[in-house]
Amino acid sequence: MRLDLEDGLILGRIVCRSLAAALTGEKYVPALEEGARPALLEKRGCFVTLKKNGALRGCIGCFSSDAPLYHTAAIYARHSALDDYRFFNNRLGPDDLPDIEVEMSVLTPLTLCRYPERIILGDHGIHVSAGGRSGCFLPQVAIETGWTVEEFWGHCCQDKAGLPWDAWRRPETTLMTFTAEVFDCLAGAAKE
Repeated sequence: MRLDLEDGLILGRIVCRSLAAALTGEKYVPALEEGARPALLEKRGCFVTLKKNGALRGCIGCFSSDAPLYHTAAIYARHSALDDYRFFNNRLGPDDLPDIEVEMSVLTPLTLCRYPERIILGDHGIHVSAGGRSGCFLPQVAIETGWTVEEFWGHCCQDKAGLPWDAWRRPETTLMTFTAEVFDCLAGAAKE
């Protein structure tokens, strides 16, 4: 089921409230009535990306969930703010809230990719795995970076999974794709 604008607005409020609570040390668990729309009750994976002044400050998510989407998104907003290892020495704080841009990517299930050269940059996200290592890029990363298809796969292998650059061309590497519905909000909107 696709999310409509109202679903995105509700999801944005939930995610921003969860983020604000995480940064101020409060507890926030969204109530069912906050996310009772049918699309928000689906069990789907999502990623929550946080940026401050255009710079990445956190991005964590999952590809599937046993919880409703509205609850999963709230959980990963908190994780993105507090648990992204790349920012342990420079965590966000309550004073950062007005400047945080939040991007929610609601994912389709992973599907096996047999023709990696045919992915559509900006539409397809990618996931690579081999030898117990894995990494992924959301669809929008290809547009933000301006990478070619080869660079998209290569950077995912090397920079995200710790695999050789050309691992995506090797038969022992599993390649998956997915798409995402993306919604944006400002963390400062959590008070509205």
